[in-house]
Amino acid sequence: MQRFYDFLRRHPTGVDSFWAVVLFLLSVVGMASTADVNSYGPEALAVVISLVLSLVVALRRRAPEKMLLLAAATGVVQVIVDVQTMPANFAMLVIIYSTAAEGAPWSRRFGLVGGLLAAPISQLRWPEDNVSAAGNFLFTAFLMVPFVLAWVLGDSIRTRRAYFAQLEERADRLEKEREAQAKVAVAAERARIARELHDVVAHNVSVMVVQADGAAYVLDGAPDQARKALETISGTGRQALAEMRRLLGVLRTGEQRESGEYVPQPDVEQIDELVEQCRDSGLTVDFKIEGTPRPLPSGVELTAYRIVQEALTNTRKHGGDHAGASVRIVYFDDGLGLLIEDDGKGAPHEMYEDGGADGSGHGLIGMRERVGMVGGTLDAGPRPGGGFRISALLPLKPAI
Repeated sequence: MQRFYDFLRRHPTGVDSFWAVVLFLLSVVGMASTADVNSYGPEALAVVISLVLSLVVALRRRAPEKMLLLAAATGVVQVIVDVQTMPANFAMLVIIYSTAAEGAPWSRRFGLVGGLLAAPISQLRWPEDNVSAAGNFLFTAFLMVPFVLAWVLGDSIRTRRAYFAQLEERADRLEKEREAQAKVAVAAERARIARELHDVVAHNVSVMVVQADGAAYVLDGAPDQARKALETISGTGRQALAEMRRLLGVLRTGEQRESGEYVPQPDVEQIDELVEQCRDSGLTVDFKIEGTPRPLPSGVELTAYRIVQEALTNTRKHGGDHAGASVRIVYFDDGLGLLIEDDGKGAPHEMYEDGGADGSGHGLIGMRERVGMVGGTLDAGPRPGGGFRISALLPLKPAI
């Protein structure tokens, strides 16, 4: 049964043609069964008018405006040649409904006016016998009701279709917006992962390179120091792998590490370990904490750690062989302050003059993006007397 209904919906003109044939047959049978063959008017004209009105029903969905004009012209001819109303005139109700539901605005207005005039014109042309003027008036008003109802029904269908079309359009628009937001979120997540990978690889690999160079230098003369450097390289490599597994795990939907959870993100407390790691690699670092340490939002903790990590990495890369650095962490009531300075040769000008890119990596771009995400401020540039300075203030309130 459902297939039959689907077939009917796919062939609306065929359904209308079927009912048009039924309407034409009813009109012909009505004319043939009437005692007075000419009661409808000239028989041949009556058949032609029935055929035309049936055609209006058959093509009402394909060309509602044209069929409305054809029905109106047929009605005028019917009045002029004196062919009385017949079952085929039901087509006028059908086309008024169709134009009200699917037609252009002018056709809807034309159909309503034509429907209101059809009954009075019919009564004036073919008045009822032995009926008073009041009776004719009431009968005319009664005949106008079906035309009004047909127009109202069609207009309500049109309004309902427009409402559902608006809902579908809104749903499609919301779906597209959700897809766009998802793409933006994916791009932001990829950018975050790229920054994380840059920080992890740049820092840990630089430590490993420094330790490897030191081990090669003292391998023959001080094997104990070489062994210690190799142990540092091993530990640094394991740490880098652990952090890279955590970052790559974010990209694996539904996957987790064998332990069932990821490695925790670095925080402010681990900056002490970071400084020790740099000292082991040969970089002199003076580290101090001012204020009362306390738990901070995870975003602020990770940002602080990455800023210190990137700053010390840049010191090793650009500061020179005998550069020293100092790290200050200050806990304020409403934020966290960071000050990282070194007394080396400083960084290339493009790192702080052209947005933070040093030509071979992210440079300070990652720092600025991280600080911007938590609503903080960052200042980076040459230090008076030589070296480089990075200062940042990370508020504890989220960015608005």
